[in-house]
Amino acid sequence: MPSETDLTITPIQAFNDNYIWVISKSSSPLVYVVDPGDANVVIHYLETNQLTLAGILITHHHSDHTGGIKALIEYSATDLEIYGPSSENIADINNPISTQPHIKLQALELTARVYQLPGHTLGHIAYHIQDELFCGDTLFSGGCGRLFEGTASQLHHSLELLASLEQHTRVYCAHEYTLSNLKFAIRVEPNNSQLAHYYQDCQTLRANKKITLPSTIKTEKEINPFLRCHIDEIVNAVNQHFNQKPVDTVTTFRLLRQWKDKA
Repeated sequence: MPSETDLTITPIQAFNDNYIWVISKSSSPLVYVVDPGDANVVIHYLETNQLTLAGILITHHHSDHTGGIKALIEYSATDLEIYGPSSENIADINNPISTQPHIKLQALELTARVYQLPGHTLGHIAYHIQDELFCGDTLFSGGCGRLFEGTASQLHHSLELLASLEQHTRVYCAHEYTLSNLKFAIRVEPNNSQLAHYYQDCQTLRANKKITLPSTIKTEKEINPFLRCHIDEIVNAVNQHFNQKPVDTVTTFRLLRQWKDKA
């Protein structure tokens, strides 16, 4: 029986800046993948490491997260457990998630807590397994997703939910956007010394062709302006940029997102 303590998370790089996360245990050849937009890189990883795909976790409907599902079904010799939000138009999901707070990943005997995170898309969800958070395009290191379907209030609430998790929770988002996000964050909060140090560390990682993830909830609360809309320096920066003093944190968040969209 697989133990609860030997969980390993491995990134597969896809497209220009996507990460497909592989969830595995050393005691089992079975794995799950999160948001496989590209089947070919997943199949190459499976065959290179002599692993068997057991299931797929989908956070939202965008094609760079779902595009590989059909080919992975065709590749797999057995039926896959495929999880995803029931409210979004995603083909081939056989374990739709609506409001259930937990799901069971049968092949590895893991329980995943599910969070509803509207904002980037209306049905966006995240999976929380032990100390690992797979949050798709809702929370990035140093940033957050664009508002394609939801409202600023929805995304702000979703981010507050994630910010309330245990500080040591590791954040596995779906894109390598960290340096770009941090450049903007420094414009907004130039006196944040923790942000400056984190930017230097991430620059070194990227210079050595290493990924900047995972981050942690603790780190994001220290350096991510979208989780810091209550901080005076950020409120003042938004006020100065727009010549409009935000009346609350949701307004600060909305204006900050607009600023980042055009940065």
